[in-house]
Amino acid sequence: MKIVVIGGTGLIGSKVVARLAQAGHDVLAAAPNTGVNTLTGEGLAEALVGCEVLVDLANSPSFDDQVAMDFFQKAAANLMPAEIAAGVRHHIALSVVGTDRLQESGYFRAKQVQETAIRESGIPFTIVHATQFMEFLRGIAQSAIVGDEVRLPHAWIQPMAADDVAAAVAAVALDKPAGGMVEIAGPEKFHLDEIVARVLAFDKDPHPVVRDPEARYYGIRLSDDALLPAPGARLGETAFDWWLANVPPPPKR
Repeated sequence: MKIVVIGGTGLIGSKVVARLAQAGHDVLAAAPNTGVNTLTGEGLAEALVGCEVLVDLANSPSFDDQVAMDFFQKAAANLMPAEIAAGVRHHIALSVVGTDRLQESGYFRAKQVQETAIRESGIPFTIVHATQFMEFLRGIAQSAIVGDEVRLPHAWIQPMAADDVAAAVAAVALDKPAGGMVEIAGPEKFHLDEIVARVLAFDKDPHPVVRDPEARYYGIRLSDDALLPAPGARLGETAFDWWLANVPPPPKR
């Protein structure tokens, strides 16, 4: 089966491509650096020839409200007609648990627009809502620095290792379209301020983490459970302690 993975050279995409190829499928990693650009349409029609399943993992280059909205609107406007013309039989998109609860953020409003376009396209689909990746915890810390402190709310988070995200997405790609949303999450719950503090302590980062009920998460005021999946979510296997000790942080830029 031919499967096209949009964003197939990224963190999750490269792992999904590897898993599907190992399972014997004809997998194309589609990204600007492989000649496929959903924003301009370049290479899209050619990439989708013979495609049965499309996995969309592309993400906005910025959390800026307008940049994110422009990205998801333009990508959908190019991608959906190209998929219909090619006869794609299953569209999978990776989104975020709690998107509908995080609409204070322009980025999540843009994600909601993306999801609406998928639902209204007429293409059989599955939207995968994932909790925050463990690989993003250091970025969350950086986003929350105020002066010499990292200030975060005490909300719950159930983070998921990137390998488990990729495994779940690959499994969905080989399944029938759900015609709706499925949720995936890590196996353990933590308070956001506490798990970030553990990562920074492991890294020997000197920034103290301060619990602040007024602190924002990427500009959003979180309720206690805004980032948590509903009961019945598909859970990954990777425990946080194992991940922290065994998955090296990305190289510093």
